Amino acid sequence: MDQLIKTVSEKAGISAEQAQAAITQVMAFVKEKLPAGVGSHLDGLMGGAGGEGGGMPSLGDLAGKLGGLFGGKPEGK
Repeated sequence: MDQLIKTVSEKAGISAEQAQAAITQVMAFVKEKLPAGVGSHLDGLMGGAGGEGGGMPSLGDLAGKLGGLFGGKPEGK
């Protein structure tokens, strides 16, 4: 989560606190759109339980698999 906060802060030109607040709001929105039970997996990824070598997909993998959920192009299309 710390790396995501740092990246958002740097890319958006905002403070770490503002980045964390933005990420929290985005995560809440995304979890509302996901099927029941998937949100807990997302919480695990954000809490550091996943990522490199953690046995769970990275956020990039998860985003790719979600594909067109929010109107984007699905992975592999």
